[in-house]
Amino acid sequence: MTNLVEAQKIEKSFYTPAGELKILRGVDLSIRPGEVIAIVGASGVGKSTFLHVLGTLDRPTSGKVFYEGADIFSKDNGSLALFRNRTIGFVFQFHHLLPEFSALENVMMPGLVGSCNYAETRSRAEELLSELDVHERRDHRPGELSGGEQQRVAVARALILNPKVVLADEPTGNLDTATGDELFSLLVKLNKERGITFVIVTHNDALSKRCHRVMKMADGRLE
Repeated sequence: MTNLVEAQKIEKSFYTPAGELKILRGVDLSIRPGEVIAIVGASGVGKSTFLHVLGTLDRPTSGKVFYEGADIFSKDNGSLALFRNRTIGFVFQFHHLLPEFSALENVMMPGLVGSCNYAETRSRAEELLSELDVHERRDHRPGELSGGEQQRVAVARALILNPKVVLADEPTGNLDTATGDELFSLLVKLNKERGITFVIVTHNDALSKRCHRVMKMADGRLE
């Protein structure tokens, strides 16, 4: 089976007045279509940085990332932004929903940014909110939603353009245990029913064991 994503020898450094700070040290990872991969490890070892590189939010200092065989960092910034919009979904710990827009408008946002048809984008957003059991809250702004409801809206937003992969950075980290378990079950359900590929950074060992593979990051390397 052809890999969906292939990260090769990814290194990432940041430069500070005190000198070079190496975060990633030659990380390799192959992701097959339909996999759910957990990346675990202590705080500060580079998990989120690696996810940002996989998601093209940040370019590596060295190394390459291939999506279906294409070297994505050979693209210019404009082409990379378009690729990211159409190919990758993101779910973050703190939702990052826009407070002035309704739940429905937040879900539609990637489609609107990508100049998709408005009516089709709205219809798709309505379907996703129904599927994720928050349709009745579609006209509410994020501040009027519970943490679990906000995260379901964030998942719907990640799925609006049918991405090839969803990258989730501590998606349950800001939720209580029961709500976090419920959200994780939702991600597993989406994977089983729709074949969505997930890469999930998490500190929760119990939840990570429900993934197909668990990778441990330590000192900027994956084990």
